[in-house]
Amino acid sequence: MILWIVNLTVLVLIGLTVWWFLLIKPKALKVDGNTVDILVQNGIYEPAIIQAKQGQTLHLRFLRKDKSPCAEVVIFEKLNLSAKLPVNQALTLTLELKDKGEFEFTCQMGMYRGKLIVE
Repeated sequence: MILWIVNLTVLVLIGLTVWWFLLIKPKALKVDGNTVDILVQNGIYEPAIIQAKQGQTLHLRFLRKDKSPCAEVVIFEKLNLSAKLPVNQALTLTLELKDKGEFEFTCQMGMYRGKLIVE
């Protein structure tokens, strides 16, 4: 009986992991202006997908509510940009969107994931 409970628990945990990392589709935000507020909380960036136009200056204002060490840094690898995010204080990154493309941003462990789409 205990073996069945353990197996069922493991299957549920595997299902939750697949759901969390593969099946959740984050909401996209089309930039209407030049400033976007991004909440860092509960293992996600919100909004996680940001659509902006090439040639504009974009201010990404990160507000970290999660005290987890994983949420401490945001990294834009393709843009060669990173920043340390203080807890409960907004930090603004200013980006000059010169090139079209998709630019992922993550925490240092890659668990928090977001994407900037420049069209």
